Amino acid sequence: MRIIRNYLLKEFTGPLFLTLGVLSFLMLVVGNLKKIADLVINKGVDIFSVLKVFLLMTPYMVTYALPISVLVAVLMSLGRLSSDNEIIAIRASGINLFKLILPLLTIGLILSLGLVIFNDQAASYAHFAYRKTLIEIGVKNPTAAFEEGVFINTFQKYVLFIYKVDQKRNRLINVRIYEPQGDDKPTRTIVARSGEFITIPEKNSVKLKLMDGTSDEPDPSNPTNFYKLNFKTYFMNLNLADAQKSTNLTKKYKEMTIQELQEEIARLKKENINPAPLIVEINEKISLAFSCLVFILIGAPFGIITRRREKTINIGIAILIFIVYYPLLIGCESMGIQGVIDPTLAIWIPNLLFGTIGLFFTYKLCAS
Repeated sequence: MRIIRNYLLKEFTGPLFLTLGVLSFLMLVVGNLKKIADLVINKGVDIFSVLKVFLLMTPYMVTYALPISVLVAVLMSLGRLSSDNEIIAIRASGINLFKLILPLLTIGLILSLGLVIFNDQAASYAHFAYRKTLIEIGVKNPTAAFEEGVFINTFQKYVLFIYKVDQKRNRLINVRIYEPQGDDKPTRTIVARSGEFITIPEKNSVKLKLMDGTSDEPDPSNPTNFYKLNFKTYFMNLNLADAQKSTNLTKKYKEMTIQELQEEIARLKKENINPAPLIVEINEKISLAFSCLVFILIGAPFGIITRRREKTINIGIAILIFIVYYPLLIGCESMGIQGVIDPTLAIWIPNLLFGTIGLFFTYKLCAS
């Protein structure tokens, strides 16, 4: 049995690492190739900063790539044994198929427990560091932080809309800046024909120089009203440098650890605010990790039943499971956040469903 176990684990680990490497490469590099080219070629960001950004994206990709790799690996390893009639030989020797699958289930449990810690610590930290790095790039090369034709609400006080960004000349064409006043007061608007950034490295600050435009200025006699001021040159500070400081950069829910999320839940409950999105986020970190075990549970019987040597059949089954599992996960997440389903239970529904199916087929296969 020991020889068979080692043989099976060898057949499993090869496709696992190969699939994990290919998937991570496709998701990280190929999926973001246009963005890489845009940052390096068009926006003049140095290649080392770009590599740092994409390196920090890796842990988040692994969160999704590892369970899929586990599914592909179990389908391919057991599918090959089945197609070569080795499964028949193992059963003929009196070995129960559950004993054959048990080492894979153990590996799945170990990977799931490890991925819980990885999702909680490494992925959360990397996601937060990724956002801080983008801000650092914005301070060094401000035009890299802006896109044409979209509303930019990166800043605390202002919303920007830029019609065109001229990277070569560090020039912005047709700029609109909105400053909401709140309390049903009119929004202050600044319109300029062009603008450019002035960086001050020693002060770690960025200023925006606007040219040929108009600005809404408060009326001294009635501050709730504005009057139009025409200008040739207008300077303003967007506080991009201040946002670089970690003390001023607030963590998003996906960037919090489970402990931080629990503390935030306790705070929201004291303020009578529904913490459903945070409860869903905690359970998602754990549920996604345990999909490794679930995918082995459902992949093992399917790998044996197919009895096909062609790898495309096994990959096709993996894709089918994938396109059912993840949309279901997203739908359950949405219903949990909205309160349609209990937020603690919602995110576990895909695992419970696929795990039950896997247990059923595994039982039928081992009992036959």
